[in-house]
Amino acid sequence: MKKVIINPIIKDKVTFIKTSAETGGQYTEIAVELMPGGGTPLHYHRDFAETFIVTEGHLTLQLKHGLKRTLAANESFTAEKMQPHRFFNASNQKVCFKTIITPGSPGFENSLRILYGLAEDKRTNSKGIPKNLTEMAVVSKMSNMNFGGVFRIFSPLFNMLAKRGYKNGVDKLLIARYCR
Repeated sequence: MKKVIINPIIKDKVTFIKTSAETGGQYTEIAVELMPGGGTPLHYHRDFAETFIVTEGHLTLQLKHGLKRTLAANESFTAEKMQPHRFFNASNQKVCFKTIITPGSPGFENSLRILYGLAEDKRTNSKGIPKNLTEMAVVSKMSNMNFGGVFRIFSPLFNMLAKRGYKNGVDKLLIARYCR
């Protein structure tokens, strides 16, 4: 499997430092280069904590109720299980940071590979979001990303689409295409 993946649309780069398999499931560690304007929607994880450690630039985190915190180089923050959060690059320069997922998550790792692969195949929009809603739902479920905030109203729809996608083997097709 590739150790480095690049999203050709949004130009973000992810390097897998340690996968869940390499750590016996204890953690997943990745390095991220996030371009200006890049980031995620408000979400939470049921099964793991996510620690952000900034190595270059400034990474902004938004927590529940709109509380924002900007981390500079050598600063870190851990979003615990079930804690709504999002991260983004509000600056005009790339930001580099490490993310450590505890415990490790092969689903999280596969979802990144799939999202970047879909972007490479021009199957995402200009923000790197899959055009196919079933694929988006399957990848969200696989990554253990649960929507928070206003996007939470779409959770029942995405759960239904993900369930149907898994039943129809969409997850296996995506893994076979992008995670080998």
